Amino acid sequence: MSSILTNNSAMVALQTLKGINKNMGQIQNEISTGKSVATAKDNAAVWAISKVMESDVKGFMGISDSLSLGSSTISVARQASETVTKLLTDIKGKVVAAQEGNVDRGKIQTDIAALAEQIKSVTGAAQFNGLNMVKGTEDVSILSSLDRESNGNVTAANIKVDRQDLTNSAGTVGTGASLATKAVIQNSATAVTSAANTAVITYTGTVANDKASLKIGDTDVSFTVLTGAASVTDMAAGLAGAINGLGLEGVTATNTAGVLTISSTKAFAGLKVDQAIAGTGTAAITNVNGAAPAAPNTATSSTISQRAEEIKFATGGANAGDGFTVTLQGKAFSYVAGKGETMEDVARGLKIAIDSGAVGGVATQVKQDATSGAWSLMIDNDGSTSASMSLANSGAAGGTASGGLFGLDGLNVTTDAGAKSALTNIETMISRSIDAAASFGSAQKRIEIQSDFVGQLSDALKSGIGSMVDADMEETSARLQALQVQQQLGVQALSIANQSPQSILSLFR
Repeated sequence: MSSILTNNSAMVALQTLKGINKNMGQIQNEISTGKSVATAKDNAAVWAISKVMESDVKGFMGISDSLSLGSSTISVARQASETVTKLLTDIKGKVVAAQEGNVDRGKIQTDIAALAEQIKSVTGAAQFNGLNMVKGTEDVSILSSLDRESNGNVTAANIKVDRQDLTNSAGTVGTGASLATKAVIQNSATAVTSAANTAVITYTGTVANDKASLKIGDTDVSFTVLTGAASVTDMAAGLAGAINGLGLEGVTATNTAGVLTISSTKAFAGLKVDQAIAGTGTAAITNVNGAAPAAPNTATSSTISQRAEEIKFATGGANAGDGFTVTLQGKAFSYVAGKGETMEDVARGLKIAIDSGAVGGVATQVKQDATSGAWSLMIDNDGSTSASMSLANSGAAGGTASGGLFGLDGLNVTTDAGAKSALTNIETMISRSIDAAASFGSAQKRIEIQSDFVGQLSDALKSGIGSMVDADMEETSARLQALQVQQQLGVQALSIANQSPQSILSLFR
């Protein structure tokens, strides 16, 4: 049925043309924006995902800036610690030169002082944007990543860089819990004396072609009595003469009516003494340092202890702020542990403190027990200043850590004792500066690796976002051409449909 009121063909053609024009508008929008999903109404789910990923990309751009700043900061600290290591090595060269007595130690000391001042200048200037990684003990965290969990929670990840204190600050002993059990003076000693330690050997009986032998350390000594008229006094006297004739450093011997006394002033090493009698007589070793008698032809052994007094430290690490003090002849010497330091560091720190104090006649050494692994500080008095020096120690938590180059100003090579102690102490300082440089180098390498990863991750996220929302321009171009053809045909169809009512006029002619 034909109608002049309702043109169904025109309505169909119009709807078709509207649909084509709508698609044309969408395609043109994709071409102008380059995106197939430009707004939430285009595809709400994909748009939401893409926006979350875009926010992560933006965050990673900030992380990249943070890593670049952190890398620059650590680079400055690394270069500073490497420079300090070089300067300390130069100081070591001066210290080694001072070991020779026939040099001008005053001029060498002047050079050492100048190098020490340069080290202070380096550590003071080693800052980037106000942050100095070679001063203080607080760690620094550098933002390194944003970790998104499956439930949508986001947490920030950081690279922690340990600050390495290369200053020479003395630190401050705290007033916290007592640490008396962590550092104990052995044998309850209250003084450091210059007196020699001894082994007393008592010989008794009748001598008849007897041979008495001793082994002192690694040196063998013997004395043979060839006449029956001789006595154990002669035996002890012969041994004493033989021992004194060896010229062993710090070792002497005396005889008193058959009692042989071997004295040792060796500061940092005990001396083992093995003794025996062999022969046809009845001479015997009846007493060695108060021990039970030994029968004839029986060997015995004893040890002359080292002269130095020992402060033994507990095994395990020290806590940051643990401070220890050794009081020698009324003068206090302290060291406060920093973060991550051990009891070895404490022992070496106290050694440096005492050596820097230049107490006349005092020498120190740090050693480790081969069995327990515990560290000890040995303190010796050669008697040149005082035959006996009072000794005490204490410890408390909660202090401010000493600098890693604590004692740098105390290096003094103008004396034989000072030059000797400086050689040991400069090695400790060099070790600490090398450890600092290595730590900074490791941290900087990690930051660089993370920076590269963040850059690659950002690129991967951008690529993923593009694959979800970017328009396929080849496909879009083809669709545009097809829609243009469809649009032209739609216009033609609508034009034809609009002509249909004209044919009705012919029916009324």
